[in-house]
Amino acid sequence: MNALVPILHAGDPGFARAFARIRARGGADDSRVERAVRGIISRVRRDGDRALLEYTRRFDGVPLTRRRLRVTDAELRRAAAAMPARVMTALRLAARRIRVYHEKQRQTSWRYRDPVGLVLGQQIRPLARVGVYVPGGKAAYPSSVLMNVVPARVAGVEEIVMVSPPSRAGDNTAVLAAASIAGVSSVYRVGGAQAIAALAYGTQTIPRVDKIVGPGNAFVQAAKKLVYGAVDIDSTAGPSEVLVIADAQADPAYVAADLLAQAEHGSGDECAVLLTPSARLAEAVRAELARQLPPLPRQADIRRALRRRGALVVVRDLEHARALAEEVAPEHLELLVQRPERLAARLRNAGAIFLGPYAPAPLGDYLAGPNHVLPTGGSARFFSPLGVYDFLKRTSVVSASARAIRTLGPAIETLAELEGYGAHAAAVRMRRR
Repeated sequence: MNALVPILHAGDPGFARAFARIRARGGADDSRVERAVRGIISRVRRDGDRALLEYTRRFDGVPLTRRRLRVTDAELRRAAAAMPARVMTALRLAARRIRVYHEKQRQTSWRYRDPVGLVLGQQIRPLARVGVYVPGGKAAYPSSVLMNVVPARVAGVEEIVMVSPPSRAGDNTAVLAAASIAGVSSVYRVGGAQAIAALAYGTQTIPRVDKIVGPGNAFVQAAKKLVYGAVDIDSTAGPSEVLVIADAQADPAYVAADLLAQAEHGSGDECAVLLTPSARLAEAVRAELARQLPPLPRQADIRRALRRRGALVVVRDLEHARALAEEVAPEHLELLVQRPERLAARLRNAGAIFLGPYAPAPLGDYLAGPNHVLPTGGSARFFSPLGVYDFLKRTSVVSASARAIRTLGPAIETLAELEGYGAHAAAVRMRRR
């Protein structure tokens, strides 16, 4: 196990290069993927449902008819009924907690009158129709359905369209049950880049949406990038990341468990890093990783991720750890230190911060309430978690009186003429007569 996760010392020569390699975001050949996705999008725009059915048969191995593209309301009800009671209880609890948290993010329109008599404001309205992409296979997560749909509902989105690739084994009943609980308007059995194209441009069966949210593989992410502009998107999400800052008093078993948790997602490109000023803790965590790994069901996935992007880093002190964390801007940042609130107050770049030994990242993944759709790949420097604000649009409102235009008109005309726009100046000037 020692070869799986290296212990790096931040003061050693070569540390910067080794740390950069661990932080580097991997992925498929973007140019190859983009070429393939451009062709898929073009075909869906041209042929609509016919293209969706062909790609579903080719890529997913599932023959469908147009009538079978949509999951019926009866099928959604049956999926919910098929779930064990404890699963439905847990999903409903998660949905309720997510809803309560996101209700705090609601925004309202506002207006004010300024000293010259202008009435200015901002009108805030929800998007009319949103598309939610839900991956299939190992990445089919009911929790992600809740995290993407519930904030949209809280925002007041009228119609939520969900797409998810079909499987030869049949529908994923847990995903459909979550869709029913969250309040999805309609669900379609289509995935991949073709599903993104359908949401962006519409087909005979799937309506065009205003925004697309949700995770997906390299082809889905490439499609989201390519349709952006025709439709809004949330972001292009990458593999999961956790960075743990721990002091000498931290429990090495907790640290190891949290590194393993984020390494098990399955892409092999997940990032799991410890920053600690204690060499003794780093050694103890490595021993705990060796002890805790063998019984885990996704051991092979975890080993692959830890070999590629796992590290236990011994830093000078907690201030050095803070500076490195700011540079990394991780998706999940855990603070297993004395007085974690004090350290958190000095951090700017993280998708979510988890304070203390009893707030592991999985608490946020499922039931805490904040969204688990978080910025990855260092984008926490400028992106925020998915929230109600992502499903709202803002419109500026301006109302002016004749007195106001007489007061401000000369300055407007001066600026318009300075920029060479005589018609702009004239439109104001005629109102001052």
